[in-house]
Amino acid sequence: MNPRNAILLLAKTTVMLAIAGMSAATLAADTNKKSEPPATLLARIKAVEAQQEKNLVNFDDLDFNVYSNQKWDELTKSHTHDIIVHNADGKVVKGLAAHIDDLKQMFVFAPDTKVVSHPIRIAQGNYTAVQGVVKGTFSQPMPIGDGKTIAPTHKSFTLSMVTIGRWENGVMTEEWLYWDNLDFMKQIGVMP
Repeated sequence: MNPRNAILLLAKTTVMLAIAGMSAATLAADTNKKSEPPATLLARIKAVEAQQEKNLVNFDDLDFNVYSNQKWDELTKSHTHDIIVHNADGKVVKGLAAHIDDLKQMFVFAPDTKVVSHPIRIAQGNYTAVQGVVKGTFSQPMPIGDGKTIAPTHKSFTLSMVTIGRWENGVMTEEWLYWDNLDFMKQIGVMP
């Protein structure tokens, strides 16, 4: 094989492995092994699958139990203290205390907020992607800064959101949150 073709093959393989959740370092380590017995390979695959399922179960508990019941002291079961959170409004928050402050804001104006379902739950390597359905009612004044508030409309909302998490040792180290803010504001009667 000529050097150009070898480089192209390596590049294609690296991209495919990145998509599959493996790193180039893993590829290098695996290619140094003469041959891995099928039982060992199967055990490694099963261990990764088991950790993926643990991460999803942990995330279910995070949404249905911890978040929905405002058990902020239990967030360390699913988040590192130095977590990085990318919020739907583009704001990036560093640290669990700051993330908890953000999470509490929804309950100020919608104290009945609950995550009611996870219709989509996907895990690949150390990443999870979960769609959550959040329901609540805009029943209390909404703070908007400078001591101002928006009066409650008493309209209920059903918010579809997606959380992507990067996990290490069974807890999230980075989290990306996505939802449609315009749709949310329309549902609660704040925007036409």
